Amino acid sequence: MGLGYGFWVSPTFKEIAAGVALFLFGMLSLEQGFKAFTGGALERVLRGSTNRLWKSIGFGVISTTLMQSSTLVSLVTISFVSAEMITLAAGIGIIMGANLGTTTGAWLIAGLGMTVNIAEYAMPALVFGVVLLLQKPKAMKGLGYLAMGVGFLFLGIAYMKSGFDAFQGAFDLSAYAVEGFLGVLLYTAIGVAITVVMQSSHATLLVIIAALAAGQITYDNALALAIGANLGSAITTAIGGMTANLGGKRLAVAHVIFNLLTAAVAIALIRQIGWAVDYLGGLIGIADDNLLLKLALFHTLFNLFGVILLAPFTRLLESFLIRHVTSVAKPMEQPRYLYPGALETSSSAINALRKELGRLYDNAYDLIAKGLSLSRSVIESDQSLTAAVASTQRMIPLDVDDVYERKIKSLHSAIIAFISETQGRGLAASEGNQLYALQQASRDIVEAVKAMKHMHKNLSTYGLSSDPIVRGPYNRIRRRIARVFREIQQIRSQDPETVTSLSLDALKLSLETSSQDLTSDINEMIRSRRLAPGMATSMMNDESYASEICDNLIEASKALLQPGTPEDEAMEDKLALDDDEIQRIAADRNSETKRFGAHHGPEKASQ
Repeated sequence: MGLGYGFWVSPTFKEIAAGVALFLFGMLSLEQGFKAFTGGALERVLRGSTNRLWKSIGFGVISTTLMQSSTLVSLVTISFVSAEMITLAAGIGIIMGANLGTTTGAWLIAGLGMTVNIAEYAMPALVFGVVLLLQKPKAMKGLGYLAMGVGFLFLGIAYMKSGFDAFQGAFDLSAYAVEGFLGVLLYTAIGVAITVVMQSSHATLLVIIAALAAGQITYDNALALAIGANLGSAITTAIGGMTANLGGKRLAVAHVIFNLLTAAVAIALIRQIGWAVDYLGGLIGIADDNLLLKLALFHTLFNLFGVILLAPFTRLLESFLIRHVTSVAKPMEQPRYLYPGALETSSSAINALRKELGRLYDNAYDLIAKGLSLSRSVIESDQSLTAAVASTQRMIPLDVDDVYERKIKSLHSAIIAFISETQGRGLAASEGNQLYALQQASRDIVEAVKAMKHMHKNLSTYGLSSDPIVRGPYNRIRRRIARVFREIQQIRSQDPETVTSLSLDALKLSLETSSQDLTSDINEMIRSRRLAPGMATSMMNDESYASEICDNLIEASKALLQPGTPEDEAMEDKLALDDDEIQRIAADRNSETKRFGAHHGPEKASQ
């Protein structure tokens, strides 16, 4: 409503708002473009660029200079710390570097945007961007987004400059400037508010520089607004970091601490830093009346001062955060059906255990599906799992240990304790067998989750790799586990009278065939030198964990089916394929497939 009123009363405000909108859209386009080149490449660079503090700071400076978004770099870094791909100390270094890197945007806007007709450069960038976006290769589309991002950034700057120039003739905001320390605090708060609203310190700096160039604010107030923009970027990052796990939350807190300290020092020493700007500006050739470049220099100096001040204490800050930023104890999962009254009869006890086992299975389903970065709604739909896996844009942050302790281990312990109580009340042989099957199923579910714990770190690291040789096998692993969940859910939804444990034999055979096929493909990639032995070892380990997850889920699901008569179960056991038979049939199938040339390689489509 406020924007609409502004458009109605002032064409000039409309031009300024359009400039901000174009600038923000340009930043979104840059972000989209860089996503086409990140993934595995960024992870590889990251691991080699953050093993020393100075490297972490340098990585933050360079990545922010390229992406022109300290918020984006900070949020990506939080996700890396959450996934334990880098240490908390390395993350703090990147955050410091990102703050320093964001000053390059101020230099660009102050040095070129306000002195050169930058709109002339925007048009060719937009034209080339659209042409590249129409191409099919992912890299070309990425370049198209980058070109369009630059074009919209330049166009936004031009509109902002034009709008504030026109605004100057109609209304002079500088007449309302507040002098002294109160003015510093007031305009710092305004800078924070603008940055939180626009979610971009770069956009705030653009507004500040354009307003200063048009004489709409005083130089002193512009300095305070720049401090506020810096502080506001930490708040936007903190908001994004609240969805991360404990490691990500600690880094978000570190960002707030760093920016608060930097802002406090800059406010306290604003006069002294201003003198340093005048002195250094004279040394590097900045004219006394060039307030735009002096503002950019001020922005650089107080961020650099913050890095120099905090860098020696990075390890101490890391220790402080680990000690004091801890997870709030979340409630443990409580059993819903295992109440004392259910022990009155053996049948009611077994029925209650089967229902509670269903809850344990569903909790494990939720955890493992998130570990695969797939939603249950996708898994249970008719959507192609191949397409769903291939279209994954980000890995869902997941603290596997925390969910395991709260949702799996606590419920498993309650189930085991209830089974022990039931066994002490005298049971028929068939009932004892059912209890044993339920107890084993509970263990199988726990083992499936433990296998996911082992696999999750590599899955988070390589699941979105830009290298198809690396990502392909992990896509197949994710599809295979998701397919198990899909088929088990379909079996569970059928009429209990028509479902037996034999319904799962075909699934087990198909999974064993896929497992042997993937192992064969990995071996072939090693022989052809397309895959390093170290990477192949990780893949084979994870393939083994995936097979363990699938096998345990299938075995556990048998206990969720309504049991038949002892005679029926004996007949099913006699007809069911054992593990050796399944492995032999799967090996024969793969040999026959390869003999007839139907093998599609490591990226073949599956289920």
